[in-house]
Amino acid sequence: MTPEHDGARERARFWRHPAVPGTDLLKARYVTHRFSRHVHDGYAIGLIVAGVEEFEYRGTLHRAGAGELVLVNADSVHTGQAGTPGGWAYRMLYPSVEALAGIAAELDAPAGTPYFPEQVVRDPELAVLLGRAHRAAERGDALAASTLSRTLFARLLSRHAAPRPDASPPGAGRQAVREAMALLHESLLDPPTLETLAAAVGVRPFPLLRAFKAVTGLPPHAYLTSLRVRQARRLLLEGVRPAQVAADVGFTDQAHLNRHFKRVVGVPPAAYQKAAGTYKTGYLPSS
Repeated sequence: MTPEHDGARERARFWRHPAVPGTDLLKARYVTHRFSRHVHDGYAIGLIVAGVEEFEYRGTLHRAGAGELVLVNADSVHTGQAGTPGGWAYRMLYPSVEALAGIAAELDAPAGTPYFPEQVVRDPELAVLLGRAHRAAERGDALAASTLSRTLFARLLSRHAAPRPDASPPGAGRQAVREAMALLHESLLDPPTLETLAAAVGVRPFPLLRAFKAVTGLPPHAYLTSLRVRQARRLLLEGVRPAQVAADVGFTDQAHLNRHFKRVVGVPPAAYQKAAGTYKTGYLPSS
């Protein structure tokens, strides 16, 4: 057996791409770990190496097995959990919107944010390419990793991307949600109640809740948690200690940060901070 699926021990390693800016990587095997409903500000593109991953995406439950690719669009709510008792192992890349948009522009693709309409695809050639790109990044081979990763993204866009559909609510609701989102961005430490948030943007609470979920896929309180985790990642990359990060982004304590961070990112904050700036260390055990 390979190290990616031997035994029952959960393992996860998260690190920055050695040569492609705005791209993170994850190599993991999970059995009991469950990702809560969350969003990424970039894409999640991965290869299932063993087992089955099950995930909810925009109200639909998907299952991805060994050899299949998982394509999750930016700012799209999804979950993640084992689809079989033995769990699953995968290699993931998380390119930023800017990274994929730049490659799309080089390909003379239509203007706009690249979008993947299918979340689970079977493309053996790209599966092999993703594995090669990911392993090169794991070795720290910057030239091979950058060449293979950019080739992978270009072929993914050419074969599996499409124009992004417009799923926004009517204008008035969309504007209220934009204003509410801006207020939450400014209120990580002292967030308003739903009633106060609705009053601040000039709508009733339940219409705001419906519109907010239609736009973001999350209710305001879950969106706030996602914002806190996102800001926590930035601070951790700046070298701020996890305990201080918890206080700075509005979590009650470090244990509260740890719980939500791992449910979204897949590794604890300390492991993320330790590995994010280096790609030469080995697997980091989940805790």
